[in-house]
Amino acid sequence: MRSLPEKPLFVAAVAAALVAGALVVSSFVRAGDRALLCSSLFSSPSSSSSSELAEALLHYATSTAVPQQSRAEIRVSFDVLRRRRPCNFLVFGLGRDSLMWSAFNAGGTTVFLEEDPQWFQSVTKSSPNLRAHSVRYRTRLIEADDLIKSYRSEPSCLPPAAAPLKNNHRCPLALADLPSEIFDREWDLIMIDAPKGYYNEAPGRMAAIFSAAVMARSRRGEGETDIFLHDVNRKVEKMYAMEFLCKKHLVGGSGRLWHFRIPPVRGNETTSSSSGEKSFC
Repeated sequence: MRSLPEKPLFVAAVAAALVAGALVVSSFVRAGDRALLCSSLFSSPSSSSSSELAEALLHYATSTAVPQQSRAEIRVSFDVLRRRRPCNFLVFGLGRDSLMWSAFNAGGTTVFLEEDPQWFQSVTKSSPNLRAHSVRYRTRLIEADDLIKSYRSEPSCLPPAAAPLKNNHRCPLALADLPSEIFDREWDLIMIDAPKGYYNEAPGRMAAIFSAAVMARSRRGEGETDIFLHDVNRKVEKMYAMEFLCKKHLVGGSGRLWHFRIPPVRGNETTSSSSGEKSFC
């Protein structure tokens, strides 16, 4: 048990850390955005939301780690979160920015999917309040060209049969075995910044991009799905984005980040290519 003289010092240290944390997080945004963070911290409808924000501020105040995305890239997603929060936010990948994304969506539901078991354990051990699942992928980056050439020959990969994703094992691009809460919830925002996609045996982001497109198209509720794809400077990310997320849905971006806004496809409505084949675009 701490002695009484230590308590004021501890409180002062925490307060200083929170202030410093606010400065660190706000370095990614402009002065107007700091007002959002402060109002979220002090007027959030639940104590859990305030705790989440405080934890993120304390983390970045006491860590040398910085988010993987640039300030300009973060700003693209942040502006959408500011408009849509609290919302359902699905993030492919756990990283140094996970607490930040969760805090930006305080009061909403933010869930992370991570394929690296060791990294999953490391991040969730240091940030146990993050809502995260360890998942496995059936693809390898080296298969990317073959998969995009052959997926049209499998009816379960084409709309509308590609949905629902759950148990769609016939389509190699479908993430058919995700945790139930991923299938049971409709996602307002989806961030694709994983899995690994920079060596041949890595899973690549082919299935994540395909599955995000299916989730957005099969949305039952009102509104569109905002999808953010990072590392579009790479061949596979760019190729799969144009095939499944579609150039016509590209509404913005910055640096290596693209922002798509995809409307739901109602009933048996399908999209056909110029050749008459079923298509995502």
